Amino acid sequence: MRSQALRADLLMLLTAMIWGSAFVAQRLGMDSIGPLLYSGLRFALAVLILLPLLPLLERRSRSTPTAPLNRHLLLGGGLMGLALALGINLQQVGLLFTSVTNAGFITGLYVIIVPLLGLLLGHKTGLGIWLGASLAVVGMFLLSVGEGFQVASGDWLQLAGALVWAVHVLLVGVFARRHDPLRLAVVQFATCALISLLLALIFEDIRLDAIIAAGPAILYGGLFGVAIGFTLQVVAQKHAIASHAAIILSLEAVFAAIAGAWLLGEALHLRGYFGCALMLAGMLLAQLWPKNPSQLLTETAANADAGRRPDQPRVEL
Repeated sequence: MRSQALRADLLMLLTAMIWGSAFVAQRLGMDSIGPLLYSGLRFALAVLILLPLLPLLERRSRSTPTAPLNRHLLLGGGLMGLALALGINLQQVGLLFTSVTNAGFITGLYVIIVPLLGLLLGHKTGLGIWLGASLAVVGMFLLSVGEGFQVASGDWLQLAGALVWAVHVLLVGVFARRHDPLRLAVVQFATCALISLLLALIFEDIRLDAIIAAGPAILYGGLFGVAIGFTLQVVAQKHAIASHAAIILSLEAVFAAIAGAWLLGEALHLRGYFGCALMLAGMLLAQLWPKNPSQLLTETAANADAGRRPDQPRVEL
């Protein structure tokens, strides 16, 4: 069991590194093409990669195959894909007006927003969420609020994206209990690609030479950021320990900051780094704070309904 847990930890660490560095690819891809076209092409590439691998991935995850054209599966995947398209394009456009570091940390706030939105659905929220949210708010103030109490437009877009990501997580929680998560993921990726490409046709200039110039960024974003990152996540989830997953996957924001500094030469003032530290601490506190017995009972029942062990993390697709 220890070796399996260690393997899962290493796979999740690699996933966090890939996702964090993908922010750089998202930023560089827009040097040649528009944000909508970049999103559409990289998710379309991910679908083309995952479709032939679907039978193998289903065997590895021991998921129950679902009819590929099941009406309810297509509806669920379509709704998830709609939220995914909105969230990823808010993030993508926001990267035009803010740094990779800011984008990584502000996007990570969805781990706190999810349980807060759960209040609207009648879910209970523990002390850890409120303490974590408080730390994150102070951290975002230090990171994003400049002179004259102004916030960069890109940071507002990233925050709006984090809200959408939180809604997306709630949708995953609903539909992944009823349908095969692997097939749902492919449907939502295809929906996101279709919506993004249609919007790109309407609002952006599309040229073949520009697409070729953005090819490396599209390849990294689609192959590594979506297809490989998603696959590693599914494989690691089988033997992941919840407390480990909470810490390791939150490091995506840290890896985004490291990649931004190393590859793009981005740098923050000391105040900004302190803000990032508070935001990361808030995210971890919200995930790792001990839960009361009633919360644990609710989560255990939810995990049983979804076919997961109680000690497995819910890792979003």
